Amino acid sequence: MNSPQSRPPLFARGSWPEARRITAILRTETAGGVLLIIAAAAGLIWANTPWSSAYEALRDFQVGPSRLHLDLSLETWAADGLLAVFFFVVGLELKREFVAGDLRDPRRAALPVVAAVGGMIGPAAIFVAFNAGNGDAVQGWAIPTATDIAFALAVLAVVSSHLPTALRTFLLTLAVVDDLLAVTVIAIFYTDELHLPYLGLALIPLTAFAFAVQRGTRSVWLLIPLALLTWWLVHESGVHATVAGVLLGFTVPVLTTRSGRGTPSTRDPGLAEWFEHRIRPLSAGVAVPIFAFFAAGVTLGGLDGMVDSLTDRVTLGIVVGLVAGKAVGIVATTFVTAKLTRAELDTDLSWVDVVGVALLGGIGFTVSLLIGELAFADQPLWEDHVRIGVLVGTLTAALLASILLRLRNRVYRRIAEEETRDDDNDGVPDIYQQGS
Repeated sequence: MNSPQSRPPLFARGSWPEARRITAILRTETAGGVLLIIAAAAGLIWANTPWSSAYEALRDFQVGPSRLHLDLSLETWAADGLLAVFFFVVGLELKREFVAGDLRDPRRAALPVVAAVGGMIGPAAIFVAFNAGNGDAVQGWAIPTATDIAFALAVLAVVSSHLPTALRTFLLTLAVVDDLLAVTVIAIFYTDELHLPYLGLALIPLTAFAFAVQRGTRSVWLLIPLALLTWWLVHESGVHATVAGVLLGFTVPVLTTRSGRGTPSTRDPGLAEWFEHRIRPLSAGVAVPIFAFFAAGVTLGGLDGMVDSLTDRVTLGIVVGLVAGKAVGIVATTFVTAKLTRAELDTDLSWVDVVGVALLGGIGFTVSLLIGELAFADQPLWEDHVRIGVLVGTLTAALLASILLRLRNRVYRRIAEEETRDDDNDGVPDIYQQGS
């Protein structure tokens, strides 16, 4: 049996190239998170002004070809169409993390995966506990299970936290796995009617897309039509169309090999990096903010309306699930993993830092609102309560995380200064920098 000293510590620093790559990703997500907050605030404010009817008219305005069953409202286009772009990036990032990132090491990958599972079980259990016997409300159990990484990173930027790269990587990977689990939950539990012929037909353009990208094709005139056809067929099958985004992302190669041996010196970045550089800004800067603008627009109804909403069991289940369920689930599974593997925290960190990151995991917005729309599509009152619960829970988790992380910021600043040194770059080629 390996001794505890032979095991890598929890949240140990990764390689220098990976740290640079994660930093570049987080910079884009942080900017997108700021836009998300602005867009959500704009939708919420507009929906509570004397001009709220104009907002509702815009949100419900239908556009699209009816013959293809795509005469959808702008709100639905944002949820079904634009979020498919977001989930395409999720698919790219998840595959890249496990194929070429530091998390290709199963020992590193296990922790965020287990923590993501715990971070879903905790809030789901709390929501069910609050809504047991509350009619159909229990079908919203998955609402507080999602983490919005863009929103969380925007909070870090606002509070000027120098959170160590290892913890940021953990948060990013946890959120990506979280999104994958969420889209799986959507596909399994929020598909009311499944049309297998359409789902089978979707495999044709999906396979063609996979064949094209595996051969290195970058022609948008070929790839975009194949992606759109895949999206439409999945949409018609009854499975939520965002699932198509993840599937398409999974097909994109992360690495290509220039020789048969496939050693680090002979492997180049695949199309995943090319797609990511072009589509991530579109996802973070356009798709998600537009969705947030339409999803966050709930009429609060003054103080009485807020009180009624916050005393509803659906709202309470979401708020407590996001704030307490996420934190307890992530910290508990991380602690159990540490005990089972006999791994210790990195010497520069403490369990307080894990709690802070776990509270950031309670910042659920984009996917939480999407699941809320699917769970209570025929329950407009509960749908409004979902929006209020997600907003209140997210802001509460963000506030608590901000306070805790600011108290530790002096330690983080010292760690950040050490991380800026290129101590880990020992001459091993950076496969991600060759094509950037």
